[in-house]
Amino acid sequence: MDDIPHRLPEKTVKFMDKLREFMRARHMAYRTEKTYCNWIADFIRFHNRTHPSELEQGSIDSYLSHLAVRRCYSINTQKTALNALVFLYEKFLGVPVGELAFTPSTRPRILPVVFSHREALKVLSELSGIYRIIGSLMYGSGLRVMEAVRLRLQDVDFEQQCIMVREAKGMKSRRTLLPKSLIPGLQAQRTFVLSLHAKDLLEGFGEVYLPFALAKKYPNAPKEPGWQYLFPANMRALDPRSQVVRRHHIGEQQVQRQVKKAIVAAAIHKKASCHTFRHCFATNLLRSGADIRNIQELLGHKDLSTTQIYTHVVGIHERGLQSPLDGNLGESINFTGVSGEVKETTMIYGTNQAA
Repeated sequence: MDDIPHRLPEKTVKFMDKLREFMRARHMAYRTEKTYCNWIADFIRFHNRTHPSELEQGSIDSYLSHLAVRRCYSINTQKTALNALVFLYEKFLGVPVGELAFTPSTRPRILPVVFSHREALKVLSELSGIYRIIGSLMYGSGLRVMEAVRLRLQDVDFEQQCIMVREAKGMKSRRTLLPKSLIPGLQAQRTFVLSLHAKDLLEGFGEVYLPFALAKKYPNAPKEPGWQYLFPANMRALDPRSQVVRRHHIGEQQVQRQVKKAIVAAAIHKKASCHTFRHCFATNLLRSGADIRNIQELLGHKDLSTTQIYTHVVGIHERGLQSPLDGNLGESINFTGVSGEVKETTMIYGTNQAA
């Protein structure tokens, strides 16, 4: 249950505990809480553990410049650190940040790694059981891995052939595509979940976690079938937030490990992960002629510029360009060999051949 917030002390005295309490009062995503707290803690350590309210003007600039110059972090990483510090000062401490003058990172944003359709299917074929279904949802519906494992029974609409993604990044909800080929597998998974839920109820359990205090508003909802996780954990566990024994969803890291093994087994030598399936979803929609704004909506991107990066991935391969080495320029080279060593090279110049 790595996405469950740790309980805070009844009386928060430490600075970081007060910060976390402030974030939770604003209903910030737990992932955002962890990310911001990590950056803020690093910022405090960088300034010799001085309280942020006691630091001089320019402390943010010196830290962000350090990330760019000394640690060689990328633009996006430096931007995340900046967002955390702006939140710390302007929201939590109530201190205006003012105009900043830090050294921006020069490490550019890299293009996302994508599978070809054949490679994606090859990786999926190396997965089994629910891991194959989850992988197929990431590829066929564009889900993030955490969005996939958090799906509940009511989020899959077989009639309208769509998936409702709740508690997504930025605490936004969206609808995305439900691949027709996944319907039989998802229906079988739903039947399994309902059977497992009935068993939990007979044993005196059967409650599931509900966000935003919905359990107080709807006391019976935690035991209703629609709220049960589509991919439940094998074992029930103690929820540290409420001290209630519940069945959570399977862990994000479990899926990541299985996908990593599948990529190795498929002999695909790319820096790929679960998120690569989501990149493939976007690029293949672009190849099929889908509108960029529709793709933005399906992916849940706040800014269109985030979605537009996929146009660069597709553009490299599909603008009708051809490498000069493959062109008809009067000569060609035939490479034959094994184990990385060229055993024989044949060059053809018009009608003359040399071996």
